[in-house]
Amino acid sequence: MILYLPFRKQKSMAAGLLLLLILVFMAIFSPLLSPYDPVKVDLHNNILPPSREHPFGTDNLGRDVFSRVMYGTRMDILAGLFIVGVSVVTGLLVGIVAGYRGGILDKILVGAMDTFLALPDIILALVIVGAMGPGIFNTVLALSLLGWVRYARIARSSTLSLKEKEFIETTKASGAGDLYVIMRHVLPNVIAPISTLATLHFGHAILSLAGLGFLGLGAQPPVPEWGAMLNEGRVFLREAWWLSIFPGLAIMVTVLSCNLLSDGLRDFLDPRLRRRVVAL
Repeated sequence: MILYLPFRKQKSMAAGLLLLLILVFMAIFSPLLSPYDPVKVDLHNNILPPSREHPFGTDNLGRDVFSRVMYGTRMDILAGLFIVGVSVVTGLLVGIVAGYRGGILDKILVGAMDTFLALPDIILALVIVGAMGPGIFNTVLALSLLGWVRYARIARSSTLSLKEKEFIETTKASGAGDLYVIMRHVLPNVIAPISTLATLHFGHAILSLAGLGFLGLGAQPPVPEWGAMLNEGRVFLREAWWLSIFPGLAIMVTVLSCNLLSDGLRDFLDPRLRRRVVAL
């Protein structure tokens, strides 16, 4: 009897999943968990170091940094999930259509993929957000429009290798339509590499959001967002180190958890890398 023990053998996946679950829990229940209003100004208690009353200290306007980091978790997690979700759906649609149909349509779509891949994502995002104006909605929209390409390439290559298989030809010969073949045979075989890439892409999306927020193009004050908080704390870095350290740690933990989970998923979902334990 062959058993698969991902959480015992793939400790990185367990650690990454645990960290992400904690972050999601914080994002969902931040209104209940945060001790203070994240946007309430209290100039009598500004620039206070970490203490029992304010675990992460307060900023230059007296706002509780712990509460703002927690609410920032909701902002960044939801935005990252939206970016990844739109990118996955768009990439799967474009990649499977290109690989399954072939011909001139495939050439056109591949040309579009190569064009997007030739340009850095963050530069294109800066141009799009700069043209549309700063704001979290425009930032998320720009990153969503640019994240589909790698999913499309993976979906296309998997579809090309699958559509010539004998079981696909047999399914078509039995009278099955293209949609049935795609949903029943192509899509399930694409899910494994797409899942690994999506987990890694989530961390990249968080970094991109923080980068654009740091430049002042993301969420606008007083909305708490990790990148914007880093930018606000930059001015007070010498006398109030906690203003930048704690949002930076939140970004680091989120990206680290995504990387750990992605590595574990790769080993678990790839049959060539999956570790098997034989149990009597």
